[in-house]
Amino acid sequence: MKITVCIGSSCHLKGSRQVVEQLRELIDRERLGDRVELGGTFCMGRCQEGVCVTVDDVFHSVTVDTVGDFFEQEVKAKV
Repeated sequence: MKITVCIGSSCHLKGSRQVVEQLRELIDRERLGDRVELGGTFCMGRCQEGVCVTVDDVFHSVTVDTVGDFFEQEVKAKV
């Protein structure tokens, strides 16, 4: 599974750095590092939609407050 988080300026202002940090911690805590690749990219072109995240090329809008639920539903449940 590949998770890509936008780290462009708009998403950065909306908390993408914290989202990346939380995802990294969750991946480590659940010992999923061998099955989940976490990466970053610049602008995904959907700047109005929050911190843009893709999971295997499927788009999601994530915030610092929703990253835990996102991880449980879109990552952990599908690995």
